[in-house]
Order: sequence, then structure tokens, then C-alpha cells
Amino acid sequence: MKVEVFADHYRNRSGVNALSPHIPHVERRAVTIASVPAAHSYVQNALADAQDAGLLTVLDDPHPAGAPAGQWWPPVMLDAAWIEQNARSFDLLHVHFGFESFTVEQLTRTVDALRLADRPLVLTVHDLENPQLSDQGDYPALLGLLIDAADEIITLTPGAAAEIENRWQREAILIPHPRVLARTVEAASGKVRRTAPRVGVQLRDLRPNIDALNTVRLLIDAAERLAGEGRPVTVVVDINDRVRDEVLRVQLERLVGDSHVAEWNEHPRLSDDDLTASIASLGIVVLPYRHGTHSGWLELCWDLGVDVLAPGVGFYGEQHCDASIALFDPASAPSFDAALEHLLTRAHEPLEAVRRRRRDARLTQSGQIAEAHLAVYRRALARVRA
Repeated sequence: MKVEVFADHYRNRSGVNALSPHIPHVERRAVTIASVPAAHSYVQNALADAQDAGLLTVLDDPHPAGAPAGQWWPPVMLDAAWIEQNARSFDLLHVHFGFESFTVEQLTRTVDALRLADRPLVLTVHDLENPQLSDQGDYPALLGLLIDAADEIITLTPGAAAEIENRWQREAILIPHPRVLARTVEAASGKVRRTAPRVGVQLRDLRPNIDALNTVRLLIDAAERLAGEGRPVTVVVDINDRVRDEVLRVQLERLVGDSHVAEWNEHPRLSDDDLTASIASLGIVVLPYRHGTHSGWLELCWDLGVDVLAPGVGFYGEQHCDASIALFDPASAPSFDAALEHLLTRAHEPLEAVRRRRRDARLTQSGQIAEAHLAVYRRALARVRA
């Protein structure tokens, strides 16, 4: 396992010294990246410092034919014909998300087109299982194809790197998740921790990996037990007005309506600002996932100083190894209750102090993350040009 840049828990495990928080003096020619996608907040925040330093250029997402304005998927840059026509406009292709839109045969042609054009492939493994799919189908084969073909592989946690090594015998570079909030956006100020905590679960559009009914039942049952002990907790169940499973939405609304400790909050899909404000109003967020690998939602909560109750699947607990994240077994009510109790009773420093400290850590880390990506890109380019 190679640690290119790391949060504190990566350093503690590896014994490697931290990289400089500033972009080093390296070859000044800007590397041009075709990123799949480019507009995603992960990509923008991970590479911002390198772009600001003039060391990196990221091509805009081409607009897919027939897609609504602003939609990047299915990703045009993964089409072999696009690569053949545009190979001179970029130095390497970096894949993050969206390849599940392609067949194995199509993605094989994509890799062949890159090799023919002498353009390296960099892959960041965010999801070992795809959270958008109820049936993983060809996803493992697609992921394996990219892992086998990639000149460099990045992932976010030691556990994911170990699984990549075990399943595909490939080494992944560890680069932690960047800040989710844009650098120009500050967490809402003036929020205080309430005497009766608000514990929320965001179900969004009930995508396939959302374990909605089980999670809401666990949370309501725990809150009702706490209310019976004279320790009131308000449960906030947040859901989009357009969902993928209307029958389940009705069940959930009935379950919440029958409880005296829960609120039902149904609304159109939230803007980024409204989502930030919604999470910032909570003391604890419960992640309702039945499977997964890493969570950008968890990272947003961390930016905002909101504690997270996460299922013990994937590698959520490795994203930040601190007391603000507690894991539970989705099949065990006692496990859920114990994790919630930990978060409700743990010592808290003032919320604004938490947010300032985490913001400062993120800003320092952003230079390290950009530097690490530059190092990966230059190695990939050197390998292809050798």
C-alpha cells in the first residue's frame, strides 16, 4: 500500500511523514486532464490548488446528446470515438464515475483507443459496489477491466486499497477525500447544539443502496426508548418529492406519521446551499446505506461539524477515525442504540471551533491532495512515454 498523501490516521498506520502543504516546484507545463466527470465537486476540490498554480487544466464535460443542460452522464469522454477525435486535446484520462453506463465491449474499445493514442489511464476507485444499482450486473467486470488497464490507481481508504490488492493484485495510491464544501462557501454560522438533539436521515430519491425502512425503524425505535427515559430526541426524516419507489415512500410516511418523535420533511431535490443548511441544522446524521464503499455525504457532515452514525459496511469508518463517527450493525437494534448513545453522550467542543479547525485542516490538506494527484499524473505519463 502506497500512501501518497493522507489524513492523520493514514500517517499513524504508515509511519510516513506528511507531504508539503504547498505545490512543489515541478515541471511547469500544465498537464491537461480529461476527467470523467469534470464538474463533480470531488474533482473540482481535489485539483483546485494545482489548477490555481497553473500546473493542471481540466477539460469541461462534453454534453451528452439529448441530456438536460448541466448533465454530464452518460460520459462522452469514455466513448472510443471521442478519444480518437480528441486525443491531441488532453494528456491523460482520469476516470471517477459513470462507467456503469457502458458495456464491457464498449469500455474495452475505450481502453484500446487510449492505448492507440498513447494516452494513459488513471482510475480512482470510489465504489467497489455501485450505489446506484440494485443489481450490480456487469459493474464488477467493468471495474475490473479498468483496474487491470489503469496505469495508476487511486482510492480513498486503506481498506479499499487492501481489497483492490486482494481481488486484482494491483496497488492503489491512498489519497483521502477532499473537502466537499466549495472553498468559497463557509458552513452556516450561529448554529448551536440543542438540548433535545435533532437526529436526521436523508433518504433522497430512495436509490437502490438506501436501506430506508430498516434505518427509519431503528432510528424511531431508539428515539422512542430515549423519550421514555426522559431524554427526548427529534427524528427528522428527509426525502425528495420524486422517488424511485413510490410504494416505499408511502410506507415510510405512514411509519413517521405514527410516531410522536419523528418529523416528515418532503421537498423537491435540494440545491447545494439548501442541502448544506439542512445538514447543518442537525446534531447527528444517520447514513441509511445497505451497501457501499465511501461516502461524500459523510465528508460533507464532517465539514459541517455534524456527527455521523454509519452502518458498518464498506469503509466509512476509515474516512475519518475520530469520535464524531460511530458505526452500527444494520441487523442489530442494540448495536444501533449503542452507537447513537455514544454520539449523544460524547464530549463536544463548541461547534464553531470544530468547524474552524476542520476548515483549516481541509485547506492545508488541499495542497497535499493536489500535489499527490500531480505526482500520480506525472508517473502515468512517464510510464506511457518510456
